[in-house]
Amino acid sequence: MQQIIGIFIVMGCVFGGFALMGGTIHAIWQPIELVIIAGAALGALVLGNPAHVLSEMTTQFRKILTHKKQGSEFQRQLLLLMYELLQTAADGLKALDAHVEAPRESPLFQRYPLVLEEPKLLAFIVDNFRLMAMGKINAHELEGVLEQELEAIHDELLQPSKSLHKIAEAMPGFGILAAVLGIVMAMNSVADGADAAAISEKVGAAMVGTFIGIFFCYGVLDPISNMMKQLVTQEASTMECVKVVLVTHVAGKPALLAIDAGRRLVQLNIKPSFAQLESWITALEGADAPADAEPPRRTGERRAKAA
Repeated sequence: MQQIIGIFIVMGCVFGGFALMGGTIHAIWQPIELVIIAGAALGALVLGNPAHVLSEMTTQFRKILTHKKQGSEFQRQLLLLMYELLQTAADGLKALDAHVEAPRESPLFQRYPLVLEEPKLLAFIVDNFRLMAMGKINAHELEGVLEQELEAIHDELLQPSKSLHKIAEAMPGFGILAAVLGIVMAMNSVADGADAAAISEKVGAAMVGTFIGIFFCYGVLDPISNMMKQLVTQEASTMECVKVVLVTHVAGKPALLAIDAGRRLVQLNIKPSFAQLESWITALEGADAPADAEPPRRTGERRAKAA
């Protein structure tokens, strides 16, 4: 919704202001120049980027259009998934094999569909639980490995945003290119004996190319590039949360403290409180407990155990 409002503000102020000054939309509707500019930008994008960057750019752009964000419900599912995995690992890391080898078929993972919809995050989780199960690794070693991996993932996910930003910076140049071609056509019409009115119309149409290039640079592509960057930052924050949970667990801390350590890295606008986290875990343990089992531990009891 916010993006739609932003589009209306930009379009309304630019084209509405032009109309208020006495201009007509027909004067700036130059489809041939639009084809030249958009085609040059698209060609440069394809020419300057490998296929996997273009594919990731498409994926991120689709997430922006569908407003697919990692909200509070996603964070709830992620934290509870990590809690259940740590509880399962308490019986021995080999107990995780049935889940991490085929997560999409695992009933544990299937309880958290929003996490399953994030293939990069899912791969990061299962790969590192496999790493922990393969052999003994201390917290310092694991933290070093995960920091290097996260840095590589972050750099790769930022590449589409950087590439689109470069194309945005080139758009005024593509607009000048289209304008020059329009001026060439206007000068040719002089040689053909065109009158002043026809020449001025062609020159005005040519100058629209400059407007299109600048408009797409600052009003379209640069904001999209910035939204992609924010999307990547949010995804990186989620993986950082998983990293901290794993490192804290390997350091020998209880599952509740490990999950709380990860909770602290969640973005502030969707960060749950510790009380919310405990209520989620209490509800989870109550749902999983058999009918004749003891009731779930109260908050104070769980904190005492964690301490």
